[in-house]
Amino acid sequence: MTMPKFAAPTAKLAINRLKDRRPLDAAAVDRFLARHEVPIVEGLRCTFLYRGEADEVFLAQRIVGLPELLPLRRLWGTDLWYLVLELPTGSRVNYQLEVRRGGHSERINDPLNEKLSYSPVGTSSVCFGHGYSSPEWTEPDPDARPGDLVELTVRSRALRRDYPVTLYLPARFRRTASYPLLVVHDGPDFLQYAAAKTVLDNLIHRLDVAETVVAFLRPQDRLNEYADSTAHSRFLAAELLPRLETELPLVGRPSGRCLLGSSFGAVASLSAAVRSPDTYGSLILMSGSFVFTDIGADHGGGEVFDPVVRFVNRYRARPTHVADRLFVSCGVYEPLIVQNRSMVPTFEAAGMTVRYVEARDGHNWENWRDRLRDALSWVYPGPQKFYYE
Repeated sequence: MTMPKFAAPTAKLAINRLKDRRPLDAAAVDRFLARHEVPIVEGLRCTFLYRGEADEVFLAQRIVGLPELLPLRRLWGTDLWYLVLELPTGSRVNYQLEVRRGGHSERINDPLNEKLSYSPVGTSSVCFGHGYSSPEWTEPDPDARPGDLVELTVRSRALRRDYPVTLYLPARFRRTASYPLLVVHDGPDFLQYAAAKTVLDNLIHRLDVAETVVAFLRPQDRLNEYADSTAHSRFLAAELLPRLETELPLVGRPSGRCLLGSSFGAVASLSAAVRSPDTYGSLILMSGSFVFTDIGADHGGGEVFDPVVRFVNRYRARPTHVADRLFVSCGVYEPLIVQNRSMVPTFEAAGMTVRYVEARDGHNWENWRDRLRDALSWVYPGPQKFYYE
């Protein structure tokens, strides 16, 4: 006779064990917090905590499919608040706490959690779900020889201003070699918030990525320059590329040119390639703000997205071959996940090779940082794998 199989009993959550404590007093809460890292990750369940007097406490996050504010419950007889949230393996979630007391509301980072996510608009707390850890190749490696950052100014007639560019030259850069070029939109942010120089040093050192020259762009009026701007596209193709390919030992062919951008920067990359379809061999499009409409005019993105919607609608109606290879990525917790998923068959319909990657993450710089190895090693793989035709 075969006995039925039963699932092993689930271990009691730490917060539930605390509930059983007697006496459940301030000292018990002190000991509890001293023993646990917050949020408390137990398998797929993550317990968020706040300690303090309040009328209400909410977890503020932007996971698509969940309410933006999730209420914490107060543990009876204490000033400890808690919320248990189930997160799939590999999740990484940025969040804050909204604390309400006396008719006032305040958004704060989690005072019990030292892990922070950084961006141009400030910081937020971050929860590393079960199975997620920051990739070790994003941290400085003492064995990796550092490349050099060189400042360059390009006079742009298209944009009617001097355009500052930060160049990354690989550690073994030499004038007798020939290098592919990567052009990165929002360059200062990729350098500061996505550890781009450290990542390049490490991946080149490990031979995951070919030795590459990188141009980090510094926009002045980002939302206008990146929203399907003719001037920006002309600057790239007619001013920046000729300048760099004249002064540096670059491949100088589409196979050795790649545009990279995230969010609005991804729109700028695609727009530039559409306007110069025989110029770039590869695009890296991360969490692209590819907002579009199928019917009606209410796209929900506000006035700043109007030129983006017109551009994406035109491209979806008539997709064209703009590069040989496209790396597309997006976080499954982003509001843009549906738009990015829908663009993949559109790109493929134009005869382009697409590699599409999703992550259990949101619209943030760590998400884009964590995708750099996949993207760069596919576009410009290590020297033993890649040949420029």
